[in-house]
Amino acid sequence: MSQAKLDAVPPVDIDSDGKFKYVLIEVHTNDGKSKYIVRGYGWAGFHADVYERVAPGIEALGLDCECQGGGRILHNSAEKSILVYGYSLGYGKADHSITVKVLKEQFPDYPKITFSDEGY
Repeated sequence: MSQAKLDAVPPVDIDSDGKFKYVLIEVHTNDGKSKYIVRGYGWAGFHADVYERVAPGIEALGLDCECQGGGRILHNSAEKSILVYGYSLGYGKADHSITVKVLKEQFPDYPKITFSDEGY
């Protein structure tokens, strides 16, 4: 049952184009199963805006979640490229290698999904 709840949470929900703030969230069940999800939106003025919008929906499924940090995403759907970089002042820098791994699973036809530890 808990795995079904975890599977019900999409791994990625980001804007289809542009530069925007994102957060890496670890979602976990009460029996120790977990997964990482990526959320990023251009409307968010702060990384906390993203997390505070997403967390209640996850908790409503009976799951717990923790923000593991943030950064920025530059998404170009025409070129099929995503660059992950930067950090969150409030949550710290996400492990961009985890973020890239999750994004590559969601966008297998994108030839270029990379990260940089440079920039804000």
